[in-house]
Amino acid sequence: MEKNILELKNISYSYHSLHGETKALDRVTFGVHEGEFVAVVGPSGCGKSTLLSIIAGLLPAEDGTILVNNPDGSLHYPRVGYMLQRDHLFEWRSIYKNVILGLEINHMLTPERLEYVEKLLRDYDLEKFRDKRPSELSGGMKQRAALIRTLALEPQLLLLDEPFSALDYQTRLMVSADICRLIRRTGKTVILITHDLSEAVSLADRIVVLSGRPATVKKEIPIHLSLQDDSPLAARNAPEFASYFNQLWEELKS
Repeated sequence: MEKNILELKNISYSYHSLHGETKALDRVTFGVHEGEFVAVVGPSGCGKSTLLSIIAGLLPAEDGTILVNNPDGSLHYPRVGYMLQRDHLFEWRSIYKNVILGLEINHMLTPERLEYVEKLLRDYDLEKFRDKRPSELSGGMKQRAALIRTLALEPQLLLLDEPFSALDYQTRLMVSADICRLIRRTGKTVILITHDLSEAVSLADRIVVLSGRPATVKKEIPIHLSLQDDSPLAARNAPEFASYFNQLWEELKS
């Protein structure tokens, strides 16, 4: 039996204002295995991004705990990389200067880290655009740059908050497939927030379905697609794809 490296147990959170309390999460519980790609889906406004912010340590849970089971037996919290919906690249910096920004802030501009950045630029086909400004790149290329900036810090846990939602549909298909193929190659543990059910089925090893606000875990659906080509684009042609999609749709409707 696989062991969870991260376990959320009864995570609850409410937003407070002068008009009262709005409960966003209600006893959310699930785990993530090392190297697993987990997608989280749910109705709009149910608290998916709030949940990701709690996992990232940007918000404190009001109730519940997050347990860590590192493979080496240590108790430190995993290094987290958080990729948002927008690329948030700075126009006054070149692409290279943008992707090393996190290393600069964390005083980690070591030769080894910079060598890793060079490898990422090559892997993501951005090496020849390193001196360009963000406005000179397409939306998909800017998202690649944003991901390199995130991966440069070598996170153990990668959080993706609808990172392809700002792209047009055709670009989104190509970029999500390409980026997630490269992410899988690194063996990173990933939690993806998405509204796109097809994207969830084609990318994830397991899908966590949240209810409407306040969000609870309605169901967890392991994804097993019989494919010779395991690319995310090919996954949409798998014989099981439609069944998983319909199952997700019924869960969200009910």
